Amino acid sequence: MIMDRSQNRRTFIKTTSGLLGAGMLAFNEPLKKQKLQLSFTTLGCPDWPYEKAVKFARENGYQGIEIRGILRELNLPKCTDFNTPDKVKLSRKIAEDSGVKIVCLGASAPMHLPEGEKRIQSLDEARQFIDLAEALGCPYVRVFPNNLPKDQEKKATLDLIKKGLITLAEYAQKTSVSVLMETHGDVVYTDDILDIMQGVNHAKVGLVWDMTNMWSVTKEVPIMVYPKLSPYIKHVHVKDFKMQDGKMRYTHVGQGLAPVFQGLDLLSKGGYKGFYSFEWEKLWHHELEEPEEIFPFYVRLMRGFEAR
Repeated sequence: MIMDRSQNRRTFIKTTSGLLGAGMLAFNEPLKKQKLQLSFTTLGCPDWPYEKAVKFARENGYQGIEIRGILRELNLPKCTDFNTPDKVKLSRKIAEDSGVKIVCLGASAPMHLPEGEKRIQSLDEARQFIDLAEALGCPYVRVFPNNLPKDQEKKATLDLIKKGLITLAEYAQKTSVSVLMETHGDVVYTDDILDIMQGVNHAKVGLVWDMTNMWSVTKEVPIMVYPKLSPYIKHVHVKDFKMQDGKMRYTHVGQGLAPVFQGLDLLSKGGYKGFYSFEWEKLWHHELEEPEEIFPFYVRLMRGFEAR
C-alpha cells in the first residue's frame, strides 16, 4: 500500500499501526519529498537464482539489488551467473533489461587481518570483486572489518584496515568502482570509523552505513553519528532487531529497538541520493521469514515513510 502524499503524519502513523515501532514518533518536521532508491541484499533470499532475484525486485517496487551470494555461493566470481565473460555479459543484460540496478557486490574480504597468506587471499578476493563489479556496471564493492584481535593494539589493527583500503582503492583507480567499508564487527564506534576514513582519504573509498550494527553495540544515536560520517556514506543497510531471551533477533523494520527512522530522516534531509538496502540476514538466520513475505513489506514501509 503506497500512502497518498496528502496524508499527514498522524494519519500515516495510525494507518501503519502495528508495522512501525515507536521510533517513528521521533519525527516532527516534514521531509523534503524525494523518491527513495530501494534495494535488498541477496542474504535475504539465499535459495533464489540470480534471475529470480532480479525479477522479484522489478515486480515488487525495488530499483536495485545488492548481491551478497547467489544460491549460497558467496564468492561471486565462482557463481554460474558470473564465472565467464559471456555469463557476466548476460547477467548484466538481464538486470538492465529489467530496469534493476546492481548497486553493490558484497565481498567476504576482511581488512583487519594481519600480514600473511590470509590477508593476501582477502585482498585478492576483493580485487576479483572489483573486476566483476566493473564488468557488471556496479558502482560499489563492500568489504569489512570484523572482530579485532585482542593481542594487538587497536591502532595497529586500524592501520592495517587503512592499508588494505588504500591498496584496493589504488587497484580500482582506473575503474568506475569504489570500495566501501561496512560499519561492522568491532569497527562500529564513530571515532574509529572516522579515523580510518580520514587516514585513507581517497575518493575511491567510502562507507556502507549500517546504523543498526553501530547502535546495537555503541548506543551512539544517528543524530550524533551522521554529521561526522555523512561525507563518506555511499550506501546504507537498513534492518531492525529486538531482544528475545537475551539475544538479538531481527524483526520488521520499525518493530524493533534500533533508531532506524532517525537515521533515515537524517539521510533524507541531508540529501543522500544512494540506495537504502534492506538487509534481511536469512542466510545466517534460517528462522527468519521468507523473502516473498518480508521484501514487499519493506517497500510498503519505505514508501509510507517517504510519503509522510
